[in-house]
Amino acid sequence: MLDQNLARIRAHRNNIHRYRSLLKTTLSDLERRFIERRLSEETSALAVSTSSTFPIALTVPPGPVTPARTGAAL
Repeated sequence: MLDQNLARIRAHRNNIHRYRSLLKTTLSDLERRFIERRLSEETSALAVSTSSTFPIALTVPPGPVTPARTGAAL
């Protein structure tokens, strides 16, 4: 199951890369809108796949971390 999820994630990443490179080319307005929509859909699908495959997210604390003081007061 993990292999299938990783393959899906890889496919979404490859599609996102392909769509971003296509946006750097000369396109008609219709083509550009279509690719931008597909890019948005792939980005959303990647987020869903990633969050379901790796449900635990490590986050950085919002502010500076102050170490706890140990021992006697100075």
